[in-house]
Amino acid sequence: MFNNLSDRLTSTFRNLRTRGRLSEADVDATVREIRRALLDADVAVPVVRQFTAAVRERALGAEVSGALNPAQQVVKIVHDELVAILGGSTRQLTLAKRPPTVILLAGLQGAGKTTLAGKLAVHLREQGHTPVLVAADLQRPNAVTQLQVVGERAGVPVFAPHPGNQAAVDLDTLPLGADPVAVARDGVAFALDKQHDVVIVDTAGRLGVDEAMMRQAADIRDAVQPDEILFVVDAMIGQDAVATANAFAEGVGFTGVVLSKLDGDARGGAALSVATVTGRPILFASTGEQLRDFEVFHPDRMASRILDMGDVLTLIEQAQKAFDAEQTERMAGKLAAGEDFTLDDFLMQMQQLRNAGPLKKMLGMLPGMGQMREALDSFDEREVDRIQAIIQSMTPAERDTPKIINGSRRARIARGSGTQPSEINQLLERFDQAQKMMRQMAKSGGNMPGLGNMPGSGKKARGRQAPPPKKAKGKSGNPAKRALQEQQAANRQVGAPAAPTAPGSAFGLGQGKPPADPGEFDPTSFGKLFGGR
Repeated sequence: MFNNLSDRLTSTFRNLRTRGRLSEADVDATVREIRRALLDADVAVPVVRQFTAAVRERALGAEVSGALNPAQQVVKIVHDELVAILGGSTRQLTLAKRPPTVILLAGLQGAGKTTLAGKLAVHLREQGHTPVLVAADLQRPNAVTQLQVVGERAGVPVFAPHPGNQAAVDLDTLPLGADPVAVARDGVAFALDKQHDVVIVDTAGRLGVDEAMMRQAADIRDAVQPDEILFVVDAMIGQDAVATANAFAEGVGFTGVVLSKLDGDARGGAALSVATVTGRPILFASTGEQLRDFEVFHPDRMASRILDMGDVLTLIEQAQKAFDAEQTERMAGKLAAGEDFTLDDFLMQMQQLRNAGPLKKMLGMLPGMGQMREALDSFDEREVDRIQAIIQSMTPAERDTPKIINGSRRARIARGSGTQPSEINQLLERFDQAQKMMRQMAKSGGNMPGLGNMPGSGKKARGRQAPPPKKAKGKSGNPAKRALQEQQAANRQVGAPAAPTAPGSAFGLGQGKPPADPGEFDPTSFGKLFGGR
């Protein structure tokens, strides 16, 4: 959602890095570009004015003029101010001292309240709570049925004593015998009786703010006395989100905001405006269609994402949830014992990584990935399915020892997995490289080998190795001399002593003197060049 804003800000800061000192004109130009970027992102005008004024004041102050790197200091200032307009600090849900904790969801129709109720229930259940969903939206057609389906997928019970509106189109008319206030009140009593410690009440919305909706939401609020009232706002609707938030704040009141559809391609100005305009913190963000595409909103992490600094902490948290601790410990023990990394292990690791979320999303949390957005966008998630099909088409022996797979078996594996033999070859080549890397890590105690042992890792490293034989360039036109050069190259390949060469013919040595006998060369003489090694 923030891709365009992130690109604009990153480009602006890139221009700053070429300057050793920043003049007032440089600061004004930077603030001007930031203002345009925020307005293009549909951020509310009062928020833009407040933000740019704070950035300009701090950028012209002593903290930048006295900094060793003024450009980086300006980036830090922008990051700090982004954190401020996004709410400052992370706030958790307020739980009741005496259960159950009642959470009321409010917002316009289509904002995603019903789906978000299931996501919030899954989030709370993973924290050890026992939530229950209450279907108090009796006006939208099939809203109760939708909540029951979401509750079944989430694995939490749903209190729904009334089926709600099944076919009516007029949302202002409640079905016969339907009373949303009574359903909400009875839902809290049900939770108390069944010992559920959290109650999530799904309420009705409208296509626009009206008096009837506000009155119904206020009546439910007065009946259940919620501990939290969460306003669910669609992050894709732009400035109208801010106006709707203000109307709900005045008519019903709310304690926190939940941003839904944050994975969309809209400009995202609502997310940057709603916390400052309403004075209420953003608690959660919905980032996809799946029930686990839900996360606590951290203003500092979101600011880092906007500035293309990555969000490594969230990446680690999601990985910890997805990776099985027992399997990870078993894999570590296997490598420590010197056992080979197999295709079954590779498949397991790949499946666990995928459980953490879409790979595009995971990679996008790494710092600097904004510069590789085109490569990320072109990445096909189905590639993982193809790799899984290839591995599962092999026999257990072939997964343990891929080298036994011959040409005919590769063709059969390709037919069985719906791929091409070339894809089998590519997978086995990549796996062979990964297997060698895992062996090196096991030998080095889990650490990657030093770059000094890798060929071509520096000028001195190249000097430690015999130069590769030149086949085309540098051959002598004299047949006898060329035969001598080829013999020397062959001797180097097998480790035999090289024949004497002409003075000054290699590395600029000799200078008219005959070279030393290769048999008298001491390899440790290079130790001084490499720190005594």
